[in-house]
Amino acid sequence: MILDISFFINSILLGVGLAMDAFSVSLANGLNEPCMRARKMCGVAGVFAAFQAAMPLAGWFCVHTLVQYFQAFEPFIPWVALILLCWIGGKMLWEGLHSDGTPCEEKPGVGLSAQLVQGVATSIDALSVGFTIAEYGAGEAVLAAALIAAVTFVICMGGLIIGKKAGTKLAGKAGILGGVILIAIGLEIFISSFL
Repeated sequence: MILDISFFINSILLGVGLAMDAFSVSLANGLNEPCMRARKMCGVAGVFAAFQAAMPLAGWFCVHTLVQYFQAFEPFIPWVALILLCWIGGKMLWEGLHSDGTPCEEKPGVGLSAQLVQGVATSIDALSVGFTIAEYGAGEAVLAAALIAAVTFVICMGGLIIGKKAGTKLAGKAGILGGVILIAIGLEIFISSFL
């Protein structure tokens, strides 16, 4: 394959499409933690970007080596996303409903383990992107994944910024909205897999 303008446009558009779930979860994280510092925001967006890059590469690898095993796992992808996002969303919803008005500086927000679970849940469907880039060589697949990661990072930073601004305005009820958003994303991924 030749690296032309269509390769870059397709990779960027693929990144935009894949980043939408991560954007919504970033929005919920910003709502849940309106005083999140810039360093943590970069970390959260980085986790999403890393998973959105790694999953298509894993799918590409599966196509070239383990395709029969990947096809056996594919029906479970919506279930995994539903369970993970509903678990995290339910936890955020519970904490939002039982909030005691703690100032945001003392509120722990989303920890690393929850970020990793969110990263897996929002990117697991990107495994199938490995099929769409199957004709790429290894270098092209890595470049496409890097472009997807860059787009995801920018989009997730936008979601965090928007969520933080709205979270500051919504004060104690932002965690409830964030939890509802995560549960809705899990349901959307699950339901759309059957349509």
